[in-house]
Amino acid sequence: MLAPTTLLVQQHLANFRDRFADWPVRVEGLSRFGTSKETQVVLEGLEHGKVDIVIATHRLLHAHARFKDLGLLIIDEEHRFGVRDKQRLQALRANVHVLTLTATPIPRTLNMALGGLRDLSLITTAPAARLAIKTFLIEWHAPTMREAALRELRRGGQVYFVHNEVRTIEKIAAEVQTLVPEASVRIGHGQMRERDLEQLMVDFYHRRFSVLVCTTIIESGIDVPSANTIMINRADRMGLAQLHQLRGRVGRSHHRAYAYLIAPPRPALARDAAKRLEAIESMEELGAGFVLATHDLEIRGAGELLGEQQSGQMTEIGLSLYLDMLEHAVKALKAGREPVLDQPLAAATEAELDELTVELHDRFGPLPPAAQNLLRIAKLKLAARALGVRRLDLGPQGGSVLFEERSGVDPGTLVHMIQKSAREYRLDGPLKLRVSRSLPAESARFEFAAQLLRRLGEGPRVH
Repeated sequence: MLAPTTLLVQQHLANFRDRFADWPVRVEGLSRFGTSKETQVVLEGLEHGKVDIVIATHRLLHAHARFKDLGLLIIDEEHRFGVRDKQRLQALRANVHVLTLTATPIPRTLNMALGGLRDLSLITTAPAARLAIKTFLIEWHAPTMREAALRELRRGGQVYFVHNEVRTIEKIAAEVQTLVPEASVRIGHGQMRERDLEQLMVDFYHRRFSVLVCTTIIESGIDVPSANTIMINRADRMGLAQLHQLRGRVGRSHHRAYAYLIAPPRPALARDAAKRLEAIESMEELGAGFVLATHDLEIRGAGELLGEQQSGQMTEIGLSLYLDMLEHAVKALKAGREPVLDQPLAAATEAELDELTVELHDRFGPLPPAAQNLLRIAKLKLAARALGVRRLDLGPQGGSVLFEERSGVDPGTLVHMIQKSAREYRLDGPLKLRVSRSLPAESARFEFAAQLLRRLGEGPRVH
């Protein structure tokens, strides 16, 4: 099992050992917390099949671990692993089942699931007695923040204060202490020594202090049921998924939880930052992560399915058409065929195309010339495909028709056309018909193309 942070590995390790206490299963952890000797013992245990379950950070990917018989790979908080990390996993993957867990799937993963390349399962039912988190977007306002912290402390809870800059975190912690002198405040960030950070989180879990001023190191899956208020400073600098993950650190028991997003006044915010904050503020119901991820997919694009590029040009064609194209390609590949990506997706017959044309007129009124031409080309493509015509090119001076090796055009028809109009038609090799005709106007070319395809579809004329 892979988890993105050492703290989360420690938590999973404790849970797994607890769950498997009555079974003959050996569970080990691999992270920065372990000494090199301990790490070596775990790696040897994996290679010889003595370790049944290993819970690890990225370290597992870089430790060149060998497995005796790897059967299942679980990736927790999958959005926290980069493309290169996942490509390293591909090497393990030939016959391995893979289960990925995330509250906010990254666009590429969500896209694969929507396109049928992965199975997708949504857990939309909250645990019993779990309440949605109340979210407020505020400016830095000392009385509001003091009141929020005191409300939590008076009901015996704890507070996270997220400030994602190590350089100024001590200054902020001092301000928080001044704001709430009744609280015991401590600081946590990723540049601390591992043992100190581990001890700090253990102390917070056991309620030995009440306010943790920290960086986004708490983002991944830390589970402290007694901490039910979080304040996130400069929330406008964080991504949508990151804000959702941070907010998810509270509300992990039956108490009502509160999240305060602290940001500059709305007019001072960048447009995208304002959109993100509005989205996160409005989606506070349980299970909103999937909806937020869909927003992310629309905003950023899906990225390459096989390469490293994270964002794509989905906005050019829209999510719906993109998914249609993807489904079309996946079906073809599953059936062992090469996908033909310029094949029409919206209308497979002339009747369907006419129906689509009527619907477009109905919705949008008279169509511009470009849209009319697109529909006329679609109609020509349908006729050409039915005849086995691979390509039809026409310009002001004529053009050419390229046939498939097995086309539906009767050779007698071609012979008759060439004999009758030798100046207009001639064969250029076995599969190409050259056309010489003056067609200066676009409308004349469309008309001639339709007549030519009709003529090719007729049988040979007998006189």
